[in-house]
Amino acid sequence: MILRRYIQKEIAGKLGWILGLLLLILSIDRFVGYLADAALGQLPGDLILQMLMMRILASLPKLMPVAVFIAVILGLSRLVRDQELTIIRSAGLAFRFQLLSLMRFVLAFASLVFILGFYVAPWAEHNLGLLKARARAQADIAGMKAGKFKEFSAGDRVLYTEQLAEDANSMQHVFLQVRQNDTLGVLHSKSARYEFAERSGSRYIRFQDGRRYIGSPGELDYQITRYRAYAVLIEAGNTATALGKLEATPSAALLRSSRPGHVAELQWRLSLVLAVVLLPVLGLVLSRYAFSDQRYLPVVISIAIYFLYSNLLGISKTLVERDQLSPYLGLWWVHVLLILISVLLFYLPDWKTIIFNASVARRSRPAEK
Repeated sequence: MILRRYIQKEIAGKLGWILGLLLLILSIDRFVGYLADAALGQLPGDLILQMLMMRILASLPKLMPVAVFIAVILGLSRLVRDQELTIIRSAGLAFRFQLLSLMRFVLAFASLVFILGFYVAPWAEHNLGLLKARARAQADIAGMKAGKFKEFSAGDRVLYTEQLAEDANSMQHVFLQVRQNDTLGVLHSKSARYEFAERSGSRYIRFQDGRRYIGSPGELDYQITRYRAYAVLIEAGNTATALGKLEATPSAALLRSSRPGHVAELQWRLSLVLAVVLLPVLGLVLSRYAFSDQRYLPVVISIAIYFLYSNLLGISKTLVERDQLSPYLGLWWVHVLLILISVLLFYLPDWKTIIFNASVARRSRPAEK
């Protein structure tokens, strides 16, 4: 139907520039941060665009609900302001027609958010963690220079090399001091190579053809070991980094797990899909109210509602992760609350009319007698 496509086109136009604006703000913010890290030598320049792209893909499911909600509010507000929605209602196309027109538009984006939130975003978070770990490794490599000492692990590992290859991975005539408790160890090798394990995020130096000396300073009972190959852990991978974040966990693993953190993350991803459906319905209900000539008042109200709704979801997710809230209640009560508010706002004008007519009828009875 022409009117249905007209309403959808109005909302789609608003959605395009709102989502573009949000992505632009996010991109500029992260790009400036990555440039600052690159200027400090903490991030290689060739990884900036890759990390920026992964960050955008990981953030898209979170941006879609608020973008669709504001687009619906702005689109319907424009139709109300120009009396077009009033004409549509006068033509006999009531709230049901508007709701069906909106749902056909919204469900397509809900499907997109489902794909992004359940598959694309976890993949992007995982790759972003790998890129961050690789950036830390390359930052360490960039700090190594021939003829100078380089500290690792807060000074517990001190490396010295006489010759360094152009890629900074291969070294010749290498010395490494390892301090552990009161024991001091020194490794000397003809050659060594810096290695990074992407799966664990750990960093190693693999020595070839050398000797290892272990003992306590001031004593003569040193242990001397000759080796062909010997790997020394420079820094262990941190499972709390982005590689081990819940956001990077595949959805299939969340479905098989009963851990509170996994349950909370799964409900959060489902909540993003539900939000794309429930928030526009609330926006359609709000369009029934007249906001005079204050064209941006509906936007302010909708943003306030969204922040309240989003914060309640975030609080509930945290409580479920800490096992302080039952997973059966979880984040679902926030969606139920939003549905109840939408129903209340939908019937409120009718209730006011019924109450007003009833009060007028009671007042007119004594006059008739």
